[in-house]
Amino acid sequence: MKLGLQIGYSGAQMIDHTELVKEAERLGYSTVWTAEAYGSDAVTHLTWYAAHTERINLATGIMQIPARTPAMCASTVATLDALSGGRVILGLGLSGPQVVEGFHGVPYGRPLARTREYVEIVRKFLARDEPVAYDGREYHLPAVGEGATGLGKPLRLILHPVRNEVPIYLGAEGPKNLEMTGEIADGWISMFAAPNHIGLYREPIERGLAKSGRTWEEFPVAASVMCIPGDDVSNCAAMVKPMIALYVGGMGAKDRNFHFDAVCRYGFEDAAVEIQDKYLAGDKAGAMAAVPDALCDEMSLLGPPERIRERLEPWEKAGIDELTIMNTGIDTIRTMAELVL
Repeated sequence: MKLGLQIGYSGAQMIDHTELVKEAERLGYSTVWTAEAYGSDAVTHLTWYAAHTERINLATGIMQIPARTPAMCASTVATLDALSGGRVILGLGLSGPQVVEGFHGVPYGRPLARTREYVEIVRKFLARDEPVAYDGREYHLPAVGEGATGLGKPLRLILHPVRNEVPIYLGAEGPKNLEMTGEIADGWISMFAAPNHIGLYREPIERGLAKSGRTWEEFPVAASVMCIPGDDVSNCAAMVKPMIALYVGGMGAKDRNFHFDAVCRYGFEDAAVEIQDKYLAGDKAGAMAAVPDALCDEMSLLGPPERIRERLEPWEKAGIDELTIMNTGIDTIRTMAELVL
């Protein structure tokens, strides 16, 4: 397995992880990943880190599809890829209805159609074969309908990309989205994968891969995992619980939360319901307390380095190509480099 470093997004205060990223590059990490929710964006961080590194790949994990038109996405990727010497991986995802409609102010629409069309249009712009015209269910180039002047015309990128094909990974959790990921994407970004339950993801992805004439072994998988080294496994698990409580309890509406659904599929439905009920009621401490240690252990790497080394084998057997470490402690990324690289 390769190692990646998941920086995520900043909270209330901007955090500069330049020294951490430079150390990850020195240690042999393959990729630095950034994210966005409804605060700091994914691309600006990567641009900053690109200026301070030479080799490490620069990946968005994820860049939100509804936040940018496909053309703006292609322009951004082509620009950063040129500035970094061809190091970009474009990780895309929809986010959820609360963020899409509440923060970006656009309808959630048809998620599968929107993703499929978006990826296709971005690729057309990067290829630069011809001016891009597109007539889909979600996207129209040139624009049509109410408010359109009729003066738009198909255009192509002015900038000649350093690569006409940038790898596009999709962040997906639901079965239909996973199947489409296998069909149209160059790789899969997993946030809450658990190696003992990888079949829940692999089966729909393989159905999609069959449509595109590929196999699981040919398909890159980047799995984000919380890694907390320490002598006491229970104490390590306690450090994971705030994030699980946030995503299972609060990152989505009560009846539309993809992270909640994933935890339920792992057999923790009762705990997921309690976490969500308490989180949505404002009892965040109660929600964190409701996260079982066993769930943390399923999705994370916890405990002494020897224990973590033993628990790496299921991730490798699951077919994970890149283990993306969600921990910004420099000692942790050094420990993981010793164990994996």
